[in-house]
Amino acid sequence: MTNHWRDIKNADLILINGANPAEAHPVGFQWFMRAKLDRGAKMIHADPRFTRTSAVSDMYLRIRTGSDVAYFGGLINHVLQNNLIHDEYVRNYTNASFIVKQGFGFKDGLFSGYSSDKRSYDISSWSYEVGADGFAKRDKTLQDERSVFQLMKAHYSRYTPDVVSSITGIPVDEFKQVADLVGQMGKPDKVMTIVYAVGLTHHTTGGQLIRSGALLQLLLGNMGRPGGGMNAERGHANIQGNTDHAISWEILPGYLRIPAPGQKNLDDYVAQSAPKKSDPNSWNFFGTNYKKFMVSTLKGWYGAAATKSNEFAFDFVPKPGQNSSWMSIYDQALKGKMEGVILSGMTAASIGPDSNQVQQALSNLKWLVVMDPLPTTSSEFWHAPGVDPTQVKTEVFMLPTTHWIEKDGSFVNSGRWSQWKDQVIPPEGQARHDHWILADIFARVKDLYKQQGGKFTDPIMALTFDYKDPLKPELDEIAKEINGKDLTTGKQMTSFANLKDDGTTTTGDWIYTGSYLDSGNLMKRRSGVQDPKANDPTGMGFYPNWAWSWPLNRRVMYNRASADVDGKPWDASRAGISWDGTKWVGDVPDYPATMNPHDPAAYLPFIMNGEGVGRLFSNSMIDGPFPEHYEPVESPVANPLHASNSASPVAFLYDQAAGRPNRFGTPQEFPYIATSYRLTEHEHYVTQHVPHLVQLQPEPFVEIPWELAQSMGIKTGDKVRVSSKRGKVEVLAVATKRLGSMTVAGQKVFQIGIPIHWGYVGIPADRDPNHGRYWLANALTPFVGDANARTPEFKAFLVNLEKM
Repeated sequence: MTNHWRDIKNADLILINGANPAEAHPVGFQWFMRAKLDRGAKMIHADPRFTRTSAVSDMYLRIRTGSDVAYFGGLINHVLQNNLIHDEYVRNYTNASFIVKQGFGFKDGLFSGYSSDKRSYDISSWSYEVGADGFAKRDKTLQDERSVFQLMKAHYSRYTPDVVSSITGIPVDEFKQVADLVGQMGKPDKVMTIVYAVGLTHHTTGGQLIRSGALLQLLLGNMGRPGGGMNAERGHANIQGNTDHAISWEILPGYLRIPAPGQKNLDDYVAQSAPKKSDPNSWNFFGTNYKKFMVSTLKGWYGAAATKSNEFAFDFVPKPGQNSSWMSIYDQALKGKMEGVILSGMTAASIGPDSNQVQQALSNLKWLVVMDPLPTTSSEFWHAPGVDPTQVKTEVFMLPTTHWIEKDGSFVNSGRWSQWKDQVIPPEGQARHDHWILADIFARVKDLYKQQGGKFTDPIMALTFDYKDPLKPELDEIAKEINGKDLTTGKQMTSFANLKDDGTTTTGDWIYTGSYLDSGNLMKRRSGVQDPKANDPTGMGFYPNWAWSWPLNRRVMYNRASADVDGKPWDASRAGISWDGTKWVGDVPDYPATMNPHDPAAYLPFIMNGEGVGRLFSNSMIDGPFPEHYEPVESPVANPLHASNSASPVAFLYDQAAGRPNRFGTPQEFPYIATSYRLTEHEHYVTQHVPHLVQLQPEPFVEIPWELAQSMGIKTGDKVRVSSKRGKVEVLAVATKRLGSMTVAGQKVFQIGIPIHWGYVGIPADRDPNHGRYWLANALTPFVGDANARTPEFKAFLVNLEKM
């Protein structure tokens, strides 16, 4: 989240897309209700299903899954055409005035630079005209036809209410009602928030679906303001901490880039990774300090072995020449190029798209290690229903790990609040902590290298492991290490602003610097609730002494944009920060604490990026500088905007890239749209082992629109088969009016809802005569990825429906 859970109570209007917070985030949902009850805020829910969130919303819009760019694009067009933007904010705090270089264009669904052979863009034309001073040219009048503002206005002029309705299925009159409400949010005394979850991310256009909402927020002046922002509802437990600490494939800790082939030294790496300053008043803090963050990270990893003479062990870091996402790992296994995989807290056989193909990939491995508290579909895939164990090559090791209630540590919530928790019960049986298992494996591998030698052992032998017990490091020790220290004094670092590139500072994740000081672990703080007047002095719900939030305990990111150019809050009743004549007060400022806004050299408000302002136009996304609506890879209709380039031209088609045939269904074979989701009663997959939760949702089912069920003679409780080009599920039917028909591109279409939790492991599977053989929802989903993050398209695919 750019903001945080409590801050939602400060909004005047809440748009919810691709999320169902009342059921998926029920505790956080209280702040939506506080906004409604205390402020009279309006709440608009756009979702394929009518849910408990819809039931308490002021408006519910039945939207076709995956069409949110068209929805937000129509709202963008509405505020641009009717001059409803926050004019002062847009001129001063966005790149609307930047001039885009000649050569950039868009035609028939393709941006300039496209190669059909490579299925990728040369993005060199997606940049600015540069003046003699080396900075981007600007036109503050916003009239230049090559200005970002005019290009954006032209791009979204196609998204009229009729076109939006044709793509999304939302009736024109309902869309216009929403547009009228949204159009009021560009005033300084109004603010809107957008809340989303994996219903936006799980698409081949997932990054752009989210970005389209962010563009709308920038135009309305709602980024950086209390009650505003783009707020992602992250997965339960610790998904935010997961991405922050680079458990994902595409980054290093703190969202640093992974080095690439050909980068021979740190200067090469920084030159190709760090943002460049494109305005004289841009601080470009991230770009300016990129090397300091990387060197301090390397120093934390490799200690005394990281010196100036060896580029601080930069050569020790792998520089992969290909994508390394988990879909790519399975793809490599399918090709026979992957020997082994360790799965820790992730069940590939359930969570991977095209489950049957993932299981084939797992069976191609020499070995598989599964670290989980309880059996999963991945630990048991080798003898799953319908599988001949004699045909599986893979040796499977099941290592029982502790559940999160059996250990202490931190959880980082969606609002970036890192909160320390205690161990509730001791581990049972032979279960060990994940990090103890990994420490043990590391020690054994290191001993083998000592005894036997090997190629390039330095990265293993030099890795620091300075814990009281290297085989059983404490999470408190690791948290302290992540914060980093000043090697010249031995003291904990207090701010990432003090990290250096000379080898005298360390960090494990620069954005967490400041979380664990010499005075103690700030994530353990719990001051606030008992005395809100003392502990929430602004009344905005910041509670600065409750836990700790990155970066630097800041509760609202980009908060310099919450005040005008003179430092006065846009809305004094909802101030983020303000200039008191000598310093910035309020939230922890996302800005130099004493920088006078009246100084001609004062930095622009978005201090991290090269422009210094919010980017309406950006080449950071490889599928386009403006979000554009593309159809899912499987769709019942051609794209109404450009039928010749209907789906994303740069979505990654794994089978095609590997020389395997694409397995995409057509609407003639598979006439219905399907989407997947979670249920409140089953957090994810492990809850299939919990008797009380199984009682609440005992059997797998699919939700079918009442009208469709009636026409097919299907009643609730009947068994049905839902099939795609890749697989099938055979489960119970729930005929419901929560789903309904809609008109898309002149055609009547239906959407089917599929909960994801069941498989061939757990209490329900043990009771089933077929042992849950056809219960994996992801047997239906396509093996494709978003161009930017390789996120699978779980949320929009085509199926057929049959009564059994």
